[in-house]
Amino acid sequence: MELGIGIGWRPEIAAEVEALSGIDWVEAVAENLCADHLPDSLVRLRERGVTVVPHGVALGLGGADRPDPDRLAGLAARAGLLGAPLVTEHIAFVRAGGPLTASPRLEAGHLLPVPRTWDALDVLCENVRIAQDSLPVPLALENIAALITWPGEELTEGQFLAELVERTGVRLLIDVANLHTNHVNLGQDPAKALDELPVEAIAYVHVAGGVEKNGVWHDTHAHPVSEPVLEVLAELRSRVDPPGVLLERDDAFPPGAELAGELDAIRATLREAAPSTDAGPDRAAPRQSVPSPDPGPDRGTAPAPDGTAGGEARTAAPAPVSAATRDRTAVAQTSLLSALVAGTPAPEGFDHRRLRVQSRALAAKRADVVAKVAPELPEILGDGYRSAFLAYAGSRPMSGGYRRDALDFAEHVLIAGGPADPAARRRLTYWWQDRSGSRPPRRTTRLVRAARAVLVGK
Repeated sequence: MELGIGIGWRPEIAAEVEALSGIDWVEAVAENLCADHLPDSLVRLRERGVTVVPHGVALGLGGADRPDPDRLAGLAARAGLLGAPLVTEHIAFVRAGGPLTASPRLEAGHLLPVPRTWDALDVLCENVRIAQDSLPVPLALENIAALITWPGEELTEGQFLAELVERTGVRLLIDVANLHTNHVNLGQDPAKALDELPVEAIAYVHVAGGVEKNGVWHDTHAHPVSEPVLEVLAELRSRVDPPGVLLERDDAFPPGAELAGELDAIRATLREAAPSTDAGPDRAAPRQSVPSPDPGPDRGTAPAPDGTAGGEARTAAPAPVSAATRDRTAVAQTSLLSALVAGTPAPEGFDHRRLRVQSRALAAKRADVVAKVAPELPEILGDGYRSAFLAYAGSRPMSGGYRRDALDFAEHVLIAGGPADPAARRRLTYWWQDRSGSRPPRRTTRLVRAARAVLVGK
């Protein structure tokens, strides 16, 4: 399906997106949409014939657990509500722990890389098949940006994606900004990745901005698209004409004119990088075969008859992934996530400096998102909010969503005797009580509490 040029729809820039000319489609974060009704802006866009694609961020298909049926049902419902031609998610894990490791459930609040190993690939492929069976439309998966890499990886990014596509038939959402991020942070060559991956499987492409600090590229989605990212887009376009290209922006939203300028730069890059008509059709560089591992007693898939990836053996119904494979994956991911969010020792083989950078980035993101979902907290705590939250996050891993995190943080502050100002403490107490009870307080109760807080403040 040809999508064309699009932009990520966000509530903060809904009016700007509607006013942009030349927009063929938009992408909306699935978890930010209700399953039974749409924001008015998306309704108007759909009435104009603009395609809307739901983009999931919480399935964690690269995790050790099988996909959560409720999350899959929610994604399917949003696809149906939008009349979407496909849905997208990420090649990542977002939580760990739980029954497979007999340990508390940990939430990353972020997309974390899966190891490019045969074990991890087996688990991912089975999870993808489960998701495909549960969704009413095709699924495409996105490569993610990373600050860290796993020790002992057995495949390159391009090889890993090629194997994933061959085993499952899943489509790809290639984020060229993420390829650039991995080039700066991990030394991985974007051109080599593009040479190795199956470009014919690309459903569409993401383009986004970031910033480099102390030699580390942060994929912020809050900065203008940089020239190096556009260069990776040009590399991709020289190989294939992608069905769709989309600009992402998630924070520090600029005026509509600046968004339009970035879209124009994307169009120009695609136009200038297109192979000349004299050169024939777009080229897709031949990919090297990936040697398959020895089967072993508990492998979920068998190698092709010739010992390489592919062949009819890959098309046969795969054997279920063994419990031992999932257990190994669960232990490894839990160990890493615990080091990142709970301060436990770093697993062997990881770059400790990069782990610290990633850990600080996760805590900062938690603080930022909690401030958005619960804006009363930084209002009540004032300038002390961020330092208090970062201190809390250093010893309190997130075990649920961000709204749960906001409640847990407020409770932590209150138990510790804060805030020091009595009026602020009362406001925080009322805020916490209003949201943590078995049922919300009645409107009269809220009004009385609000009036009392005002009087106390005086």
